[in-house]
Amino acid sequence: MMRIDLHVHTVFSGDSTLSPKLIVEQLYAHSFIKGIAVTDHDAIEGFLHVRRLAEAYDKIVIVPGIEVSAEEGHVTVLGVEEKPRYPLKAEEVLDFARERAGLLVVPHPYRVFGLGDKARNLQADAVEVLNSRATRGENKMAEALAREIKLPGVAGSDAHRPRDLWTAYTEVDAEPDVDSVLEAIRKGLVRASQ
Repeated sequence: MMRIDLHVHTVFSGDSTLSPKLIVEQLYAHSFIKGIAVTDHDAIEGFLHVRRLAEAYDKIVIVPGIEVSAEEGHVTVLGVEEKPRYPLKAEEVLDFARERAGLLVVPHPYRVFGLGDKARNLQADAVEVLNSRATRGENKMAEALAREIKLPGVAGSDAHRPRDLWTAYTEVDAEPDVDSVLEAIRKGLVRASQ
């Protein structure tokens, strides 16, 4: 069982103060969270820096990702190391993810920039049901959405500042490697936690 924060932003998002170095040091020092997905807004550079820095440490997992600003709202792609061409509709982001064996996650569906009820028509792989920056009501609506469309629920801190890190995470029944983590999410072997 791994505990992974599936929604972390670096300074490459433009609205985050988290340096890749700080993220890796804090992750390595954490007592039980041993993985993150770097999901910068429309950028992949933060992931590349975090992964490079993490190579010096044992037993931490860095999942590649990107939070894409689609026309309808934000969608997150996990497992890809490139960014799509813009502008895009959510369905085109789904195609981008599928062509690269990536996962499509609906982040904070009922918070600002979320897809809201439009997520019902998107063949995503998971819904972020616990986002530390969303209200309790927004997270409850996301849980209901995931149940309704029968998708696994994941969690992430949506960290943009040091105090945000690790405030929500996903328990993943997986080995400590990216492929195992992605496969476990696909199979629904996950639980959102705080």
